[in-house]
Amino acid sequence: MKNIFFLLFIFCYTISAQQIAIDTLEIQNLEEVIVSSVRAKENLPIAFNNISKDELSKRNLGQDIPILLNFLPNVVTTSDAGAGIGYTGIRIRVINSQSTNVTINGIPYNDAESLGTFWVDLPDFSSSVENLQVQRGIGTSVNGSSAFGASINILTDKIAEKSFFESSNTVGSFNTIKNNFKFSTGLLNNAFEFSGRLSKIDSDGYIDRASSNLKSYFLQFSYKKNKTLLKFLNFGGHEITYQAWNGIDLLTLENNRTYNPSGLYFDLDGNEKFHENEVDNYKQDHFQFHWTQSISNNLTSSLALNLTNGRGFYEQYNENGNEDYITRKWLDNQFFVFNYNLNYTTANNNLTFGSTYSEYDGDHFGETIWAQNSGDIQFTDLFYNGNGLKKDFSNFIKTVYQLSDGLSIYADFQLRKIDYVTTGSTSNLDELAVDKSYSFFNPKAGFNYNFNNENKAYFSVSRAYREPTRSDFENNLDIQPEEL
Repeated sequence: MKNIFFLLFIFCYTISAQQIAIDTLEIQNLEEVIVSSVRAKENLPIAFNNISKDELSKRNLGQDIPILLNFLPNVVTTSDAGAGIGYTGIRIRVINSQSTNVTINGIPYNDAESLGTFWVDLPDFSSSVENLQVQRGIGTSVNGSSAFGASINILTDKIAEKSFFESSNTVGSFNTIKNNFKFSTGLLNNAFEFSGRLSKIDSDGYIDRASSNLKSYFLQFSYKKNKTLLKFLNFGGHEITYQAWNGIDLLTLENNRTYNPSGLYFDLDGNEKFHENEVDNYKQDHFQFHWTQSISNNLTSSLALNLTNGRGFYEQYNENGNEDYITRKWLDNQFFVFNYNLNYTTANNNLTFGSTYSEYDGDHFGETIWAQNSGDIQFTDLFYNGNGLKKDFSNFIKTVYQLSDGLSIYADFQLRKIDYVTTGSTSNLDELAVDKSYSFFNPKAGFNYNFNNENKAYFSVSRAYREPTRSDFENNLDIQPEEL
């Protein structure tokens, strides 16, 4: 698909103000502390890649982050619509998204119940990313669900020294149009900065009817004084995408590779029709607060709070003889997170302690909005209604000690406690009553030897557990956690 999607037009306009004299290095160090507790460094026995803002910008034509990372080793990406916009996925070392831990500024982004990552809910988010790291394998201890196959941790935009206004507009294949606007006040009074972004992406998609109508925003207020950095962030998105996740068989692929069966029905005369509003419609808003403190030359701390609100539905046309009907299956959820990290560094040793508590409260319900031969009947009752409540508390401590110029040893221990309770019914009209508690101990250890800047050898042993998802319990109430 790389050869299909091409850039026709780019327009960028930037206004920059006079540079302000600030201690840039000090600010950058404090901002990196936000993600330092979950990131790997060169002296750790872990395979990883660091991706800078410049590297992302070169590839960013509006596609989701997974598509921008498909140049990395052991990475395979997918796109439901076929153009990298809308629903996309990433597999690292063949492992699916449920086994890939994703954090944004150290805050877990994986959905608490499905453990999946829905990048479509944050369109054009890469335009607000300062850098990110991809770890392959179990990696270091992270916040949120266990990293079975990989982890992706993202740091959003840093404080801009200079004020600017920037507009980027692209047009590409399949009527794809991306428009965004970014701005920053620059550092005011050597202490304050306010910045933001607005984005809109539209695409017809490569697959039939696989359209995307995406909007997103990113707002950031920063305060930096002496050895203190405070950040308030509000970002989110609204996606309306025509469903294209059902796939086709091999014969159809050979004869009509863009065919999309979603929304298919037959009218009374037997003619093939497609429901115009067979869409996924979802909004997600994130609110984050970060307090980073340099306590001494060797000791730093970071505290973070997060609230995520998500709500939306996907609509489906259902054939039922002469009684066809249309349903909407809803999600309405809140996700609260508290993070605290303490990092102690000397010339030969780095010691990190981290603690995370999260609570997810999600409602699942369905409504019928139309039925054949129903006349003017108003549908008020829900045909299913359920709730999931999940609490996750974890603590980790990890250290790396530099024995010599090239040789280091590493130890990492995490304790994780999970409580998960469900009530009500599922979309299959089955009762789902789950009341499970899990306690996991995830140890990691190893050594690393750097021959030079390009070559190293390492050995590591790790163990990780992953709890069952909501859909796992729908199929088997007695399912056990996975161990790796």
